[in-house]
Amino acid sequence: MNAVRVEAGTEWLVDAYGCDASTLRSLPAMHAVFARIVRELDLHPIGDAMWHVFPEPGGVTGLLPLSESHLACHTFPERGYAAFSLYCCRARDEWPWAERLRELLDARDVTVRLVPRGDSLEPVVQG
Repeated sequence: MNAVRVEAGTEWLVDAYGCDASTLRSLPAMHAVFARIVRELDLHPIGDAMWHVFPEPGGVTGLLPLSESHLACHTFPERGYAAFSLYCCRARDEWPWAERLRELLDARDVTVRLVPRGDSLEPVVQG
């Protein structure tokens, strides 16, 4: 039996360190980050973002369903840290995460990991 390589998309796992604490507590600021990502990557929301703002010193959690999959963030102002996850089942150009998060969150350091999802060999079914 033959096999074909199957990939179900890419997930970007992004860690932003040294961010401005007040920005990480700001729902409007996080809305702006999501809007910029969606606009510049030409993503397609299929519903409204869901947000939760935690009491101080906590931050903001957000989730936006996309036709491509999802965009999520979790902020920790008390640590100056923000975590983002963008999963796309279709190929996307690279987004300048470090540059944008320095601009939008005053991030000092940004790490980006690309994780192929569903990357495996599957048998080819012939009928």
